[in-house]
Amino acid sequence: MNALQPDAVLFVGDLSDGDLRLTRRITALPFPLAVILGNHDRGGDCSGDLLRQQLALLGGCNCGWTRLSWTHPALSIVGARPCSAGGGFHLSKAVEAVFGPITLEESASRIVAAAQQVPEDQPLIVLAHSGPTGLGSDASSPCGRDWKRPAIDWGDRDLALALDSMASQRRPDLVVFGHMHHQLKRGHGLRRSLLQDRGGTAFVNAACVPRCGLDGKDQPVLHLSWAEFDGRRLTHVSHRWYTPEAVLVHQESLPLQDAVAC
Repeated sequence: MNALQPDAVLFVGDLSDGDLRLTRRITALPFPLAVILGNHDRGGDCSGDLLRQQLALLGGCNCGWTRLSWTHPALSIVGARPCSAGGGFHLSKAVEAVFGPITLEESASRIVAAAQQVPEDQPLIVLAHSGPTGLGSDASSPCGRDWKRPAIDWGDRDLALALDSMASQRRPDLVVFGHMHHQLKRGHGLRRSLLQDRGGTAFVNAACVPRCGLDGKDQPVLHLSWAEFDGRRLTHVSHRWYTPEAVLVHQESLPLQDAVAC
């Protein structure tokens, strides 16, 4: 990361199964950071105590149900519901213990309210753990259920509701999420992880698991999902694999429409 020098780094959650050591390492990174916690980040604790510790460590890096913004770069990140496990809408006991009994409509309203704070001259980026419903019902869809038949859409309904509401004023330029691993269960191939809808919003599933692996020559490679903007205009989205020395060895790009909002 020090060699790549990104303008900002976003984390889509499931940092660990509740182990706080990685959270501490992330918050020590010398870049603007936005983190949305995943369902695994609360560990097996139903009381909410571990989740509270995670949130305390993250401090201003936590973007769940809020907007984070920076001056350099001039960028805002809108966070969706923290600790989602996909599958429509469900709050775990730990999430209820920390945040209270939030309804689907309340969750969507919080996301929309955060998005309304994004200045007009900045891109509108939504960071979620699970993606929204509406991206397909096949096992290989960005949020498709691949571990049990029949395959169904396993996205978040509150995020989809929020995106629909936001579209009446301003569509997001980019929605980034994780949760559903790229490698499908039982060796059934790879998930579709990059797409752009008719409105111009790009959706990126960043859950390449494991993020560190070996290439065809048994050399270590690291996965990052990458996005570039020119002002408000999204100009590039890709999955990239780097050597530990930050040499780009492979790239999978999303051909963007010319009609992306400027």
